[in-house]
Amino acid sequence: MNGTPHILNRILIGILGLKLLAIGILLVLLATVPAVGTWWRGWSSGLWEHLKFISEQTRIPGRGESWLWVAAAVALVVLIVLMVAWVSQQGKGRANVIVSEYDDARTPGDVNIGGSLAEQALKAALAERPDLAGATVVTYEVRGRPGLRIRVQPRLGASPHALAVDISRLVEALDVVVGRKIPVLIHIGAGARARFSRAERVR
Repeated sequence: MNGTPHILNRILIGILGLKLLAIGILLVLLATVPAVGTWWRGWSSGLWEHLKFISEQTRIPGRGESWLWVAAAVALVVLIVLMVAWVSQQGKGRANVIVSEYDDARTPGDVNIGGSLAEQALKAALAERPDLAGATVVTYEVRGRPGLRIRVQPRLGASPHALAVDISRLVEALDVVVGRKIPVLIHIGAGARARFSRAERVR
Protein backbone atom coordinates (compact mmCIF):
# COMPACT_ATOMS: atom_id res chain seq x y z
CA MET A 1 0.00 0.00 0.00
CA ASN A 2 3.01 2.26 -0.09
CA GLY A 3 4.78 3.52 -3.19
CA THR A 4 8.08 3.97 -1.40
CA PRO A 5 10.84 2.00 -3.22
CA HIS A 6 11.81 -0.21 -0.28
CA ILE A 7 14.27 -2.43 -2.21
CA LEU A 8 16.15 0.57 -3.62
CA ASN A 9 16.25 2.16 -0.18
CA ARG A 10 17.72 -0.99 1.38
CA ILE A 11 20.34 -1.26 -1.37
CA LEU A 12 21.40 2.38 -0.95
CA ILE A 13 21.47 2.11 2.85
CA GLY A 14 23.50 -1.11 2.58
CA ILE A 15 26.06 0.52 0.27
CA LEU A 16 26.32 3.55 2.54
CA GLY A 17 26.70 1.32 5.58
CA LEU A 18 29.51 -0.71 3.98
CA LYS A 19 31.35 2.48 3.03
CA LEU A 20 31.06 3.90 6.54
CA LEU A 21 32.21 0.57 7.99
CA ALA A 22 35.26 0.52 5.71
CA ILE A 23 36.13 4.11 6.61
CA GLY A 24 35.76 3.35 10.32
CA ILE A 25 37.99 0.28 10.10
CA LEU A 26 40.62 2.27 8.16
CA LEU A 27 40.63 5.06 10.75
CA VAL A 28 41.02 2.55 13.60
CA LEU A 29 43.92 0.85 11.81
CA LEU A 30 45.59 4.19 11.07
CA ALA A 31 45.39 5.12 14.74
CA THR A 32 46.57 1.78 16.15
CA VAL A 33 48.84 0.08 13.60
CA PRO A 34 52.05 1.98 12.65
CA ALA A 35 52.58 -0.13 9.52
CA VAL A 36 49.19 0.94 8.17
CA GLY A 37 50.05 4.59 8.83
CA THR A 38 53.32 4.23 6.91
CA TRP A 39 51.51 2.56 4.02
CA TRP A 40 48.85 5.27 4.00
CA ARG A 41 51.37 8.11 3.82
CA GLY A 42 53.18 6.47 0.92
CA TRP A 43 49.99 5.62 -0.93
CA SER A 44 48.34 9.01 -0.42
CA SER A 45 51.46 10.94 -1.50
CA GLY A 46 51.71 8.82 -4.66
CA LEU A 47 48.00 9.34 -5.36
CA TRP A 48 48.37 13.12 -4.87
CA GLU A 49 51.24 13.28 -7.35
CA HIS A 50 49.23 11.25 -9.85
CA LEU A 51 46.23 13.58 -9.46
CA LYS A 52 48.45 16.63 -9.98
CA PHE A 53 49.82 15.09 -13.18
CA ILE A 54 46.30 14.35 -14.49
CA SER A 55 45.20 17.89 -13.63
CA GLU A 56 48.10 19.37 -15.59
CA GLN A 57 47.33 17.14 -18.59
CA THR A 58 43.65 18.11 -18.67
CA ARG A 59 43.90 21.89 -18.45
CA ILE A 60 41.45 23.95 -20.46
CA PRO A 61 43.31 25.70 -23.33
CA GLY A 62 44.13 29.24 -22.31
CA ARG A 63 43.20 28.66 -18.67
CA GLY A 64 44.88 27.12 -15.65
CA GLU A 65 41.91 25.01 -14.53
CA SER A 66 41.32 21.40 -15.49
CA TRP A 67 38.18 20.40 -17.34
CA LEU A 68 37.83 17.58 -14.82
CA TRP A 69 36.48 20.15 -12.35
CA VAL A 70 33.74 21.02 -14.86
CA ALA A 71 32.92 17.33 -15.28
CA ALA A 72 32.83 16.90 -11.50
CA ALA A 73 30.46 19.87 -11.16
CA VAL A 74 28.15 18.38 -13.81
CA ALA A 75 28.26 15.01 -12.05
CA LEU A 76 27.33 16.68 -8.74
CA VAL A 77 24.38 18.44 -10.37
CA VAL A 78 23.16 15.14 -11.81
CA LEU A 79 23.60 13.51 -8.40
CA ILE A 80 21.57 16.27 -6.72
CA VAL A 81 18.77 15.85 -9.27
CA LEU A 82 18.73 12.09 -8.68
CA MET A 83 18.66 12.60 -4.90
CA VAL A 84 15.74 15.03 -5.19
CA ALA A 85 13.88 12.51 -7.37
CA TRP A 86 14.65 9.75 -4.85
CA VAL A 87 13.45 11.83 -1.90
CA SER A 88 10.24 12.72 -3.75
CA GLN A 89 9.43 8.99 -4.00
CA GLN A 90 9.56 8.49 -0.21
CA GLY A 91 6.17 8.00 1.35
CA LYS A 92 4.40 8.14 -2.01
CA GLY A 93 0.81 7.04 -1.75
CA ARG A 94 0.01 8.66 1.59
CA ALA A 95 -3.49 10.12 1.83
CA ASN A 96 -5.02 12.71 4.16
CA VAL A 97 -8.69 11.92 3.52
CA ILE A 98 -10.38 8.57 4.19
CA VAL A 99 -13.80 9.52 2.75
CA SER A 100 -14.53 12.15 0.13
CA GLU A 101 -17.88 12.38 -1.67
CA TYR A 102 -20.46 14.83 -2.90
CA ASP A 103 -23.76 14.86 -1.01
CA ASP A 104 -26.76 16.48 -2.68
CA ALA A 105 -29.50 14.80 -0.67
CA ARG A 106 -30.30 17.85 1.45
CA THR A 107 -27.63 20.51 1.21
CA PRO A 108 -25.32 20.14 -1.79
CA GLY A 109 -21.66 20.03 -0.81
CA ASP A 110 -18.57 17.92 -0.36
CA VAL A 111 -18.23 15.56 2.59
CA ASN A 112 -14.63 14.85 3.63
CA ILE A 113 -13.47 12.74 6.58
CA GLY A 114 -9.81 13.04 7.44
CA GLY A 115 -7.63 9.98 7.65
CA SER A 116 -6.35 11.12 11.04
CA LEU A 117 -9.82 10.41 12.49
CA ALA A 118 -9.61 6.73 11.55
CA GLU A 119 -5.94 6.50 12.53
CA GLN A 120 -6.43 7.99 16.00
CA ALA A 121 -9.58 6.00 16.68
CA LEU A 122 -7.96 2.68 15.83
CA LYS A 123 -4.72 3.56 17.64
CA ALA A 124 -6.66 4.45 20.78
CA ALA A 125 -8.59 1.16 20.65
CA LEU A 126 -5.45 -0.92 20.04
CA ALA A 127 -3.41 0.91 22.69
CA GLU A 128 -5.65 -0.55 25.41
CA ARG A 129 -4.76 -4.13 24.48
CA PRO A 130 -2.21 -5.75 26.84
CA ASP A 131 -1.27 -8.35 24.19
CA LEU A 132 0.21 -5.75 21.82
CA ALA A 133 3.71 -4.28 22.03
CA GLY A 134 2.94 -1.61 19.44
CA ALA A 135 0.51 -0.59 16.71
CA THR A 136 0.61 1.87 13.81
CA VAL A 137 -2.24 2.95 11.55
CA VAL A 138 -1.59 4.87 8.33
CA THR A 139 -3.88 6.07 5.54
CA TYR A 140 -2.80 5.30 1.97
CA GLU A 141 -4.28 5.73 -1.47
CA VAL A 142 -4.57 2.48 -3.42
CA ARG A 143 -5.70 2.66 -7.06
CA GLY A 144 -7.26 6.04 -6.46
CA ARG A 145 -9.13 4.89 -3.36
CA PRO A 146 -8.09 5.61 0.25
CA GLY A 147 -7.41 2.69 2.55
CA LEU A 148 -5.80 1.85 5.87
CA ARG A 149 -2.68 -0.12 6.74
CA ILE A 150 -2.74 -1.47 10.27
CA ARG A 151 0.53 -2.91 11.56
CA VAL A 152 0.65 -4.51 14.99
CA GLN A 153 3.37 -6.20 17.02
CA PRO A 154 1.92 -8.89 19.29
CA ARG A 155 3.56 -9.78 22.57
CA LEU A 156 4.92 -13.23 23.27
CA GLY A 157 2.06 -15.72 23.52
CA ALA A 158 -0.58 -13.60 21.80
CA SER A 159 -2.80 -15.32 19.25
CA PRO A 160 -2.44 -13.81 15.74
CA HIS A 161 -5.82 -15.24 14.72
CA ALA A 162 -7.58 -13.63 17.69
CA LEU A 163 -5.83 -10.34 16.95
CA ALA A 164 -6.94 -10.44 13.32
CA VAL A 165 -10.54 -11.13 14.34
CA ASP A 166 -10.60 -8.31 16.91
CA ILE A 167 -8.99 -5.82 14.52
CA SER A 168 -11.50 -6.78 11.82
CA ARG A 169 -14.32 -6.01 14.25
CA LEU A 170 -12.81 -2.61 15.00
CA VAL A 171 -12.59 -1.90 11.30
CA GLU A 172 -16.21 -2.95 10.80
CA ALA A 173 -17.25 -0.56 13.57
CA LEU A 174 -15.24 2.19 11.86
CA ASP A 175 -17.03 1.43 8.59
CA VAL A 176 -20.35 2.03 10.35
CA VAL A 177 -19.12 5.35 11.78
CA VAL A 178 -17.81 6.78 8.48
CA GLY A 179 -20.63 5.23 6.42
CA ARG A 180 -18.39 3.46 3.94
CA LYS A 181 -16.48 0.20 3.71
CA ILE A 182 -12.78 1.04 3.84
CA PRO A 183 -10.15 -1.30 2.33
CA VAL A 184 -7.72 -2.39 5.03
CA LEU A 185 -4.40 -4.22 5.09
CA ILE A 186 -3.66 -5.86 8.45
CA HIS A 187 -0.02 -6.73 9.06
CA ILE A 188 0.79 -8.81 12.14
CA GLY A 189 4.53 -9.03 12.60
CA ALA A 190 7.15 -9.69 15.22
CA GLY A 191 10.40 -7.93 16.01
CA ALA A 192 12.87 -7.29 18.79
CA ARG A 193 10.36 -5.11 20.60
CA ALA A 194 7.77 -7.89 20.58
CA ARG A 195 10.27 -10.55 21.70
CA PHE A 196 11.86 -8.64 24.56
CA SER A 197 8.93 -6.58 25.83
CA ARG A 198 7.19 -7.77 28.99
CA ALA A 199 3.86 -9.49 28.47
CA GLU A 200 1.03 -8.57 30.81
CA ARG A 201 -1.59 -11.26 31.39
CA VAL A 202 -0.64 -12.89 28.09
CA ARG A 203 1.62 -15.97 27.87
